[in-house]
Amino acid sequence: MIRLVLFDIDGTLVSTGGAGTQAFAKTFATEFNLHHGSEKMKFAGRTDVSLVREFFKIHGLDESPAHFRQFFARYIFWLDHIVAQSAGGACPGVFEIIRELQVLPNPPTLGLLTGNIQLGAEIKLRRFGLWEKFAFGGFADDHEDRNHIAVAALERGRRVLGKELQPQEIVVIGDTPFDVRCGKFIGAKTLAVATGGSKLEELKKCDADWAVADLTKISAREICPR
Repeated sequence: MIRLVLFDIDGTLVSTGGAGTQAFAKTFATEFNLHHGSEKMKFAGRTDVSLVREFFKIHGLDESPAHFRQFFARYIFWLDHIVAQSAGGACPGVFEIIRELQVLPNPPTLGLLTGNIQLGAEIKLRRFGLWEKFAFGGFADDHEDRNHIAVAALERGRRVLGKELQPQEIVVIGDTPFDVRCGKFIGAKTLAVATGGSKLEELKKCDADWAVADLTKISAREICPR
């Protein structure tokens, strides 16, 4: 039985019209007077902390805790401002699959597994009425590496649902090979959805348990069979 379903955010739950990328660029420009480099970076499937570290390396900036704190304090300001004006929205099928999961005879707990820092995740999901749907999550605050964010989410799940929660009772849903990889890292089932950073053909090669064009192409009962 599936007891926990963990969702990625960007490209899986919502599209923000590139708000995160814009907030990164604005923060580097306003806080560090660095105006170039982020346009060359690949954001899909990455963690916020790893992206900031890459940018610091590009510009030879000290990767100190103080610089990370300085970045994220300002990033949250810009993200909130930009997301508020975003014309994005929930990805296809998101509200429907959440509703289906919630009305199953034995509904799983819904959580997050994301490369966003927690406050960034909250800003993005609140904008589109989704934050309250999730009980807890694993975030970039927990670890720079997405695989270990998955470990943090599993540990949190065991605190909420009981220490007997098994990896095979978890489904990880995401839109990139990184999401599939981190799900497999903790032994969970994986659902890859081609609404974000990767094409369906690419996702099918990742050996996910399911790979679909979007969340309208799968039902809650397929994800959580009796």
